[in-house]
Amino acid sequence: MSSPTKTAAPAIRRDWLAKTSAGALLGFTLAMGCSGLLAWASAGLPASTRAQFAMWLVVPVWLGVLSGCFFFASGLRAWLWLGAANLLVFGALLLTRLS
Repeated sequence: MSSPTKTAAPAIRRDWLAKTSAGALLGFTLAMGCSGLLAWASAGLPASTRAQFAMWLVVPVWLGVLSGCFFFASGLRAWLWLGAANLLVFGALLLTRLS
């Protein structure tokens, strides 16, 4: 009679902390930048409506980035791609403020 073979539990990836921190920190700043761009793009709306749209955009974008950051191959890639996205969004926001 053969005994059942035990399979080793899958190893926990070591970069989950890097991915989570990238998604939480850079995701928040990315969401704030997107909120600022939305507020600028919706300049034709009344101020109270524009502020509400901008405010309520932050949480879905932030949580979307936070949940999507685990699709990156490594924590370093998550930091680099989200950092580049932040530079792009805040660069666009800066250009809108200058013009």
